[in-house]
Amino acid sequence: MSHASDILTHLIKRKSITPLDAFALYRCMRLAARIQDLRDAGHKILTRMETTNGKKYARYVYIKGIK
Repeated sequence: MSHASDILTHLIKRKSITPLDAFALYRCMRLAARIQDLRDAGHKILTRMETTNGKKYARYVYIKGIK
């Protein structure tokens, strides 16, 4: 499977993904690009910026039922 399809499946099942999740689970180093590919395909995905231990990162959240 491609990174985009792996990530979409992950989002549908688990509702969100971070860059660290994407790398650890799928060896995907360009999560933002794959998220944009999914958005371009019509999927509704929100970006939430989070901070942990002073480090900022994006959490991408899938909005169910919209395509």
